[in-house]
Amino acid sequence: MKFVCSKANLMGGLQIVQKAVPSKTTMSILECILVDATEGVIKFNANDMELGIQTVVDGNIIERGLIAIESKIFGDIVRKLPDSEVTVETDSSNKVTISCGKAKFNIIGRKGDDFTYLPSIEKIDGVSVTQYTLRNVIQQTIFSIAENDNNKMMSGELFEVDGDNLKLVSLDGHRISIRKVKLGASYPYKKVIVPGKTLNEISKILGDSTEKMVNIFFTDKHVLFEFDKTIVVSRLIEGEYFSIDQMLSSDYETKMSINRKEFLDCIDRATIYVKEGDKKPVIISITDGTMELKINSAIGSMDEEIDIEKQGKDLMIGFNPKFLIDALRVIDDETVDIYLVNPKAPCFIRDKEGAYIYLVLPVNFTTVD
Repeated sequence: MKFVCSKANLMGGLQIVQKAVPSKTTMSILECILVDATEGVIKFNANDMELGIQTVVDGNIIERGLIAIESKIFGDIVRKLPDSEVTVETDSSNKVTISCGKAKFNIIGRKGDDFTYLPSIEKIDGVSVTQYTLRNVIQQTIFSIAENDNNKMMSGELFEVDGDNLKLVSLDGHRISIRKVKLGASYPYKKVIVPGKTLNEISKILGDSTEKMVNIFFTDKHVLFEFDKTIVVSRLIEGEYFSIDQMLSSDYETKMSINRKEFLDCIDRATIYVKEGDKKPVIISITDGTMELKINSAIGSMDEEIDIEKQGKDLMIGFNPKFLIDALRVIDDETVDIYLVNPKAPCFIRDKEGAYIYLVLPVNFTTVD
């Protein structure tokens, strides 16, 4: 095999597929990237058996072939090459020669036939959404998935397609994030759970184009995302997702409308007093026209007031500041509406159209004068 391409193209392809190379594995072949130039295009493949990525790299094929190259050393070499044309060549003993200008590197590759290919997904009833939209809805929900795998369902996100509506849901036991978007067409009903790791990696690859599309295809066990010259295939999390509708109430005793950025900045200032791993809550007191935010810790204390519009009862409630910050950071609206019932019940941050809903559970606190 022999091909020539620019360093930029080579590095771009490597950075995409390396997201599917496992950091630890008992199967050494999975630490490799499969370079496939057997069909007239240069394809890079990586697969950790849960997530697989394939991308096409623009270049000139001189001799077709197939080789598996250890991902880390391949990436390290290419990263340090001059910004010029790169030639990648293999011989019958699987020796790989990478040359660029006067630099030449030799490494030992492996037979490409040993590599585990991505599962074949039949592309039927695909859903199309812009790259910008998919990246945004992932980023607006991904922070609410659980950080560990104690509950497999909480480590993924619900993808629900219903006609021309796409809904993503994530939860971790302390909060729920829901994001809904209108699709450009109507599609058959689908409901699957996509691993958070997959969505996190996809959000890093996707661009912000409002014109370029992502085509999504589902089977019983896999999901395929196809965009630009890249294919991402992931196993789905099997099982029934949580019934969240019963957790979402429209009842409230207190409603406040507040400037999103002012509220976010105020909470952010309060976190100066919160050490890593500390569970100190921010305490919010809501009265007519004013919201007071307090935090007390061993380091010091803070007290700040923000103007609000309030309907209903006065209320004092405590929250983990991180949960509020995560939600407020991904909302675009200038003003947000927050609905509360009592100090023990969840609060809801939601818009009138139902495009987003963030549920945050309060925390217990003791008042200190």
